[in-house]
Amino acid sequence: MTIAEELLLLAYSDQEGKPVISGIPLDAALAGALLAELAVNERLELSKKKVTVRDATPLGETELDAALARMAEDGKERRPAWWVQKLQSGKLRNRLLNGLAERGVLSEQQRKVLGMFPASRWPEADPSVELEVRERVSSALAGGEPEPRTAVLIALLHAAKLDRKAFPEASKARIKEISEGTWAADAVAQTIAAINGAMIAAISAAVSVSTTAGASGG
Repeated sequence: MTIAEELLLLAYSDQEGKPVISGIPLDAALAGALLAELAVNERLELSKKKVTVRDATPLGETELDAALARMAEDGKERRPAWWVQKLQSGKLRNRLLNGLAERGVLSEQQRKVLGMFPASRWPEADPSVELEVRERVSSALAGGEPEPRTAVLIALLHAAKLDRKAFPEASKARIKEISEGTWAADAVAQTIAAINGAMIAAISAAVSVSTTAGASGG
């Protein structure tokens, strides 16, 4: 399971198979998860001002390897927010959902909206996968020492405003502590700070575009 897949499981309701937050922060969080996991695996170095490819060796996971190859080929100094905006899309989310369905974690239920437009829901098929993620995150939120991947996941949940929906009983102070990365080693703290900044910038830009398009359409 990648961090993006874990985040996606927490972002979709188990029975209805629908996202519990809007697509704008969710898609930004999924793109941020790709960057963060590449950083945790020492393929990238992230700061608020730039993304540096440290090692272009594939990890053996399709989405991560595609993102890494794209950044290595680009070869230019880009901010994390720039890459989040480039990587985020409904297509990325659908590929991840389809991958989880192919592995039996989710099931796909197709339907038509207004009797015309095809749409899919993704209810849970194997609850044990999300349960493991929830147990790991809950342990960290209860005071346990989070491993880097879990800390990054919590920071992404917080940035996307998914933390209170997924873990309503969790301490706000503990979520903030982990999301700010002050407890972590320098590399992890730097990754979390860069992703937080990139998420805020990407979501703000997407909301601005959406608002402008809505105003011009009206």
